[in-house]
Amino acid sequence: MVDVRMPQLGESVLEGTVSRWLVREGDFVKREQPLLEVATDKADTEIPAPIAGRVTRIAVAEGTVVAKEGLLCQIDETAQGEAQPTAQGGAAPAEARPAAPAPGSNGHEESARPLSSPSTKKLALEAGVDLRSVQGTGDRGRITHDDVLRAAHGAPAEPGPRPAAPPPAAASSQAAELSQLIQASGGFVPPVPGVGFGAYKVPPYTPKPGDKVVPFSRRRRITADHMVYSKVTSPHVVTVAEVDLHETSKLRDAHKDEFKKSGVSLTFLSFVCAAAVRALREHPEFNARVLENSYVVLRDVNLGVAVDTPGGLIVPSIKHADELALRGIARSIDELAGRAKSGKITADDLANTTFTVSNPGLKGNLFGGAIISQPNVGILRMGEIKKRVVVVTKDKEDSIAIHPVMFLALSYDHRIIDGVLANSFLWRVTDILTRGEFEV
Repeated sequence: MVDVRMPQLGESVLEGTVSRWLVREGDFVKREQPLLEVATDKADTEIPAPIAGRVTRIAVAEGTVVAKEGLLCQIDETAQGEAQPTAQGGAAPAEARPAAPAPGSNGHEESARPLSSPSTKKLALEAGVDLRSVQGTGDRGRITHDDVLRAAHGAPAEPGPRPAAPPPAAASSQAAELSQLIQASGGFVPPVPGVGFGAYKVPPYTPKPGDKVVPFSRRRRITADHMVYSKVTSPHVVTVAEVDLHETSKLRDAHKDEFKKSGVSLTFLSFVCAAAVRALREHPEFNARVLENSYVVLRDVNLGVAVDTPGGLIVPSIKHADELALRGIARSIDELAGRAKSGKITADDLANTTFTVSNPGLKGNLFGGAIISQPNVGILRMGEIKKRVVVVTKDKEDSIAIHPVMFLALSYDHRIIDGVLANSFLWRVTDILTRGEFEV
């Protein structure tokens, strides 16, 4: 009998949530056949069978948080049979699977932990709240920030999901409760989504014919949690620069066919990333993260590149990007984007990003201030590239020309980044792109 245990899903990932079993007890599986899907705050991963055999026991239910090395299932390698064929390469169909045993029903209570995100765990630790004593009101009983805040202030947990249209009296009562908490604690208490706080309350939603309620996907929930946390944690400031891409565009036109022959796309994103990496080395305070009462300037430059996928936006990173030339950065962007869109991205690909570049794509807009990806202290967002009339100075003479122009917007954390440093960093990125100073 072989125990299948939770693997180390990434350098910084110590646990995962069993999101879906792809087999059932009694199924025969082939070696490397996917057994289950495991979700982390970084990525979703399929766990393959280490050997061929029959699945004799499923040890944890879907929705269970399992620590590294926790038991997932057992396979009898001596059993004879054939793997169950399916359209996805061997997994039993979902409708044919019986419900996996509930956590604790088979003596493995230690594998189950309260469902919560890392930011919620951090909030609970800071507030001195034991998550095991908190009743979760999120999806699958997940503990939310609001649950922790209520527990920290001794307020009772709300019973399950709220109805679509709560009566005005209930909303008013919860808003009044939060107002009292603010006065009692002397600090800021985030509003309850859909309710509000203090004197302001959100009007209740009344269903109407034709309305469509779209449940949050797991990735959308994580993204929403991250974005709210970032806006509450980091005082965002945005500064914008106009970039004349004439010289960079000429350089790209001269080399893009050569890059294409070697299977690499030479995009403007590659040039912006290369310029950002050089500016980060010259302005190391931007390659940093904030601690409790200090900040640390990080040695490694791991450049995050936002990628749109069918499941939503994710940010894989180019590790040690400052050690790569333009070709290496362009190739890394292609590889990460390809793996992300095909669902092959790993937790390590998404971990330890130190600065981020975001590109809205061909259908972009003039510019926009992106939300900082925590725990970074800055994010650079590209705008659309359009031909514009510019003033060109040569031999002290001004003339009018039509050049490709782009706006770059830098969002930075004002806790440790001042305006002078931010302007210097963005000016340097702009200067490199304007001059076309790249080694191809």
